[in-house]
Amino acid sequence: MSSPKTIAPTWPDYQLLDAGGGKKLERWGEIITIRPDIQAYFHSGKPFSEWRALAHWEFVETPGKNGRWKALKTDAPTEWQITFGRLKFILGTSTFKHVGLFPEQSVNWTHIDANLKPENKFLNLFAYTGAASCMARLKGADTFHIDSSKSVLNWASQNMDASRLLNIHWVLEDALKFAEREARRGHFYDYIIMDPPAWGNGPKGEKWKLEDKIDQLFAACAQILNPTGLLTLNTYSPSIEPSLLAELAEMYFEGRPHEQSGLYLESQTEKSLYCGELLRIGQNELQ
Repeated sequence: MSSPKTIAPTWPDYQLLDAGGGKKLERWGEIITIRPDIQAYFHSGKPFSEWRALAHWEFVETPGKNGRWKALKTDAPTEWQITFGRLKFILGTSTFKHVGLFPEQSVNWTHIDANLKPENKFLNLFAYTGAASCMARLKGADTFHIDSSKSVLNWASQNMDASRLLNIHWVLEDALKFAEREARRGHFYDYIIMDPPAWGNGPKGEKWKLEDKIDQLFAACAQILNPTGLLTLNTYSPSIEPSLLAELAEMYFEGRPHEQSGLYLESQTEKSLYCGELLRIGQNELQ
């Protein structure tokens, strides 16, 4: 049985222009990129020749390597800014295909905006460049940002500065280890968000696979989420079945309401691009 469908909201500085043929065409402010996406397995709305006439950058995959960014316009910037409401984010052509933001996460930024209160304590695990952390801090919440990459923490700090915010707590650590230690200390959070990668390397180079850790993640978060708190989880791993998320939610958060859906971006050409699973646990109003 497939999950219900959630469409991530667009905003003035982002639009999925088209998708298909294993690629997606996106506008970030005034900058347009072409990036690979395995979920874009359908035909694109427009030919790639039209895409490349519009785009500033294309990420080109290479055999055995991560790939490289190819400039399609002579004035293509390697770094630029976009806004989301009162927040500002710095984007750029990183060493991989990412530009510093996952646009489908807009569904979570709006959720944080609608539900978080200044007196709340907010935890962002696998926090990347900190868009959710910035939104939480904008709401006045005591905000903890956890990531195992020093370069990503630096990027997130720049986003905080660009948004004219202060006092996000930066923690350079494996997210699971942090959560387990907080459980041992008896610390609690009112809102936990996590967007764990399907795989990766820890701060000391240790290999990390989500399917091996997902049970521990749920167990740790169940111990540190306030009884009236909210938890949001995104997953992109093909090894994690949607049914498993429902089972874990019922096992570790028994008696608490939860909602699960497939998360999608919709293009200007009416293509639906799957962006993983979205799980929310708890009432949509913090006490």
